[in-house]
Amino acid sequence: MAKMVHSMIRVLDEERSVAFYRDAFGLEVADKLDFDSFALIYLSNAESHFELELTVNKGTADPYDLGNGYGHLAFVVDDVDALHARLTEAGYGPRKLVDFKPGDTVIARFFFIADPDGYEIEVIQKGGRFT
Repeated sequence: MAKMVHSMIRVLDEERSVAFYRDAFGLEVADKLDFDSFALIYLSNAESHFELELTVNKGTADPYDLGNGYGHLAFVVDDVDALHARLTEAGYGPRKLVDFKPGDTVIARFFFIADPDGYEIEVIQKGGRFT
């Protein structure tokens, strides 16, 4: 059996990225490994054992090309409306709330937001298959 433990993204500004993920999703630094040319910062919270690994390549100044292969990260929250309002107020610019309703029943309520490096994040209301 295999257990997923983290997903990694490359970021330019450690402080800015750590602040965004802390403010938006309550992730805190669980560990940091600092090397000569790069640093690995592991973020997590009590909700999940899964971690987000931020890789900072020292000396890199140009934004990363996210290409066309990156999809998104996803977070499940207790109150998607309240978080959307809080992130809007904080100036993070979340996109509109969406009721995903392929039939007569809403199966998900969500919005997308981009982190400081442009990575897309889906924020989903807890419920159904998203618990």
